[in-house]
Amino acid sequence: MSTLVECVPNFSEGRDPAKVDAIIAAMKMDGVYLLDREMDSDHNRSVITLVGEREAIQEAAIRGVGKAAELIDLTKHQGAHPRMGAADVVPFIPIDGVTVEDCVAMARHVGEQIWKRYQIPVYLYESAATSPERQNLENIRRGQFEGIRAEIATNPARKPDFGDPCVHPSAGATVVGARKALIAYNIFLNTPEVEVAKKVAKAVRFSSGGLRFVKGAGFLVRGLAQVSMNLTDFEQTPIHRVFEFVKREAARYGVAPVSSEIVGLIPKKALEQAAEWFLQVENFDSSLILENRLAAILAGKMTVGGWRAGVEPFIEQLAAPTATPGGGSAAAAAAAMAAGLATMVASMSRGKKAYLEYESQLSAAIAHLSALREELKAAIDADAASYNSVMKAYKQAKTGGEKAAQAAIDTALKEATAVPLGVAERAKKVAQLAESLGPITNPHMKSDLTTAAALARAAITGALANVEINLVSLKDEAFAAEARKKAEAVRTD
Repeated sequence: MSTLVECVPNFSEGRDPAKVDAIIAAMKMDGVYLLDREMDSDHNRSVITLVGEREAIQEAAIRGVGKAAELIDLTKHQGAHPRMGAADVVPFIPIDGVTVEDCVAMARHVGEQIWKRYQIPVYLYESAATSPERQNLENIRRGQFEGIRAEIATNPARKPDFGDPCVHPSAGATVVGARKALIAYNIFLNTPEVEVAKKVAKAVRFSSGGLRFVKGAGFLVRGLAQVSMNLTDFEQTPIHRVFEFVKREAARYGVAPVSSEIVGLIPKKALEQAAEWFLQVENFDSSLILENRLAAILAGKMTVGGWRAGVEPFIEQLAAPTATPGGGSAAAAAAAMAAGLATMVASMSRGKKAYLEYESQLSAAIAHLSALREELKAAIDADAASYNSVMKAYKQAKTGGEKAAQAAIDTALKEATAVPLGVAERAKKVAQLAESLGPITNPHMKSDLTTAAALARAAITGALANVEINLVSLKDEAFAAEARKKAEAVRTD
């Protein structure tokens, strides 16, 4: 299965294009693609957006950190943006075929390699953090390069996750992590008074009582006060809500937004949300957008007459006289469809006047269902792949030693058990979410939620049947007992 990961390294150089070019060149390799580069001379910082295959993008990020260490001297660096490293922060974001947990493993590998190759200490943040205090980047970066340099050897809270307790003399320290897609969003105010931007940023950021999933600070940029923000979960705290909050808060000081900017890239869905909000389009759906509809048709996901073209190939594969895809894949597909239906119902109620009091609950449900849907879609192929691995292990057992052969079979069977067990657990969550949406969504969509719940229950039944049939052949009794315990919890809880 192909993997696609985004990496958005931030480097402490925004004034010398030649240095940024050299860093990008160091990250150039097969399987990695440059999507965007942003340089800001006031912040003295560049943001590079890469996307690529899992293995390749890890190596690209490591090389970029090394080149930055050669070219950037933090002892001579000045800029508006806080920084602690030449390569300041290196986040990995799952796009396709990988999970946040996969990106956590990537972050740890990259962090370890940065220290081994370049003697730059590394801290892990967000989902890769080794302690709650290090989930937030600002906690790690407090005091910036100079503060960390002074305390790293004496303050246990400053001990890096990889490396000795001493900063690199000129490249400082680097923060590596895993997270969901982030929007770097800045709003300029029609005043040069930076204190106003700082007050507005304090009001909007979550850490000081503002909006959830918003980080913010105030700077003077290009002669204007700027509220600089990171939106860490735009589905739960959408960009239009942030803009309106900043606009309202700025009015308290007699100022107003004059413009805004996106640093790096923004998910299309975030702009669709903003369009729906500001235009007040009834029953808005992304399929109403011409380019989205065209892309779906060209990708074979739908036809002019309906959606048959998207599901027909999978149904025909199920009907074919081959073992895969089989019941496990069908269970995963049913659960994914259940999550999709429940998401649709929640999305069509969120933002509507009659359901404004439930907006936070709907947003949370949509975010949870979206993650489950992606995981379940991945399980469709994963189930087939795990079955094929079992068959391969049995085939190799005919020519290998008995002990080694049984170990290989057990390993394959464990994976073939884990995949449908995960499907069952996720399907149960989908069913629970679908049930919870009934009282807070449009009652005319009750049939859709009923269908979603029925699909989820069918997925649970089918997935657990696949779990049990694999456990019958498994020799590891402890693993089998634990798997049955988890399966029973899905059935009864």
